[in-house]
Amino acid sequence: MIQRYTRKEMGDIWTDENKYRVWLQIEILACEALAKEGKIPGDALSTIRQKSNFSVKRIEEIEAETKHDVIAFLTSVAEHVGPDARFIHMGLTSSDILDTAAACLFRQAGRIILKDCDRLLRAIKEKAFQHKDTAMIGRSHGIHAEPITFGLKLAVWYDEMCRNKARFLRALETISFGKLSGAVGTFANISPEVEAYVCEHLGLQPAPASTQIIQRDRYAEYFTALAIMASSIEKMAVEIRHLQRTEVLEAEEYFSAGQKGSSAMPHKRNPIGSENLSGLARVVRANAMASLENMILWHERDISHSSVERIIGPDSTILINYMLNRMAGLVENLIIYPDKMKNNMHLLKGLIFSQQILLALAESGVTREDAYHMVQVQAMRAWKENRDFKELILADPGITSHLGQQKIEELFDLGYHMKYINRIFERVFGK
Repeated sequence: MIQRYTRKEMGDIWTDENKYRVWLQIEILACEALAKEGKIPGDALSTIRQKSNFSVKRIEEIEAETKHDVIAFLTSVAEHVGPDARFIHMGLTSSDILDTAAACLFRQAGRIILKDCDRLLRAIKEKAFQHKDTAMIGRSHGIHAEPITFGLKLAVWYDEMCRNKARFLRALETISFGKLSGAVGTFANISPEVEAYVCEHLGLQPAPASTQIIQRDRYAEYFTALAIMASSIEKMAVEIRHLQRTEVLEAEEYFSAGQKGSSAMPHKRNPIGSENLSGLARVVRANAMASLENMILWHERDISHSSVERIIGPDSTILINYMLNRMAGLVENLIIYPDKMKNNMHLLKGLIFSQQILLALAESGVTREDAYHMVQVQAMRAWKENRDFKELILADPGITSHLGQQKIEELFDLGYHMKYINRIFERVFGK
């Protein structure tokens, strides 16, 4: 059975409860750092640590009046802490909390995404080795080119997904920066030591320089890495869709018992999983464009980026979580038809071996231009007359005068194209 994917874990990251819990952690850490500087009394810090809490419902009630989420949050916390709440958020601005918390949330999401990448990589690798020697036709422009193996096609996917994982790891590094430098980044009312303390305890680095916010090129890199990953998933999905076409039918999505493909046509078995993924990739790419637009803000900060990020942060990470697991399930359960691959490979009656004839003629002393012309003449006859290409080559005295029958027979050997498959696999997967 297909392993069911879950979105709950990723979705939990973007709940108000989790977001406010991270905000509170940052505020308490800042109080600890300020207490070390002697700016908050020890007993006040103890009270803040013990009593700090919030109510999501209460925050919503306060925000309905204040129209400011951070103020609503701080008010709710103060209701739990009491008078010592006056020391909370001292010297800070809202974005000190928002942006530092965002880095934490993106990292939480990133850990799940990395696990999802590993699942997809495992699925591709296992299927690649199962079909390392399963011969099929390679296509360029949608037209038969030369033989490959299905395992090689999957090895290309694996190599690309390794780059996606490495790229995302770099994006995680880029986004793992916090800032507690005040209203315009000058540390006017709070010291860099407070920022360093908070970031260290959160596993972040302090931004070397900031305005009121973390600069959004960091976010753009993160969302662009997700968009590239989504595009790779769509690339795989489009390939599956093509391979499942009735005229091709070399591979097919798993079709479970009781599944229906069409409300009108009972015979339909459609690549709906792959089609879903193609559609979702468009959303992730569009979100990346929005993150690039967010880089351009007025002076030390405006708020035009904020509403965008409230959407694209949860949406892109949840979508990628879903897409990686959906694609992993498709690959794990993909039905392969080696016999159909073999049959399709011979549809052109040997034309796919034309390059070997060309190269052999050139090696025998014929100029490349003349060799190309000699082979193309017979290739076009094979197309037009639906003839066997090898028979036409063997009947052409201009070619056989340079290449004997035995040599020509050798040139139509499928193994010629497969001799370096093991070498490629070693380069992709290691020995």
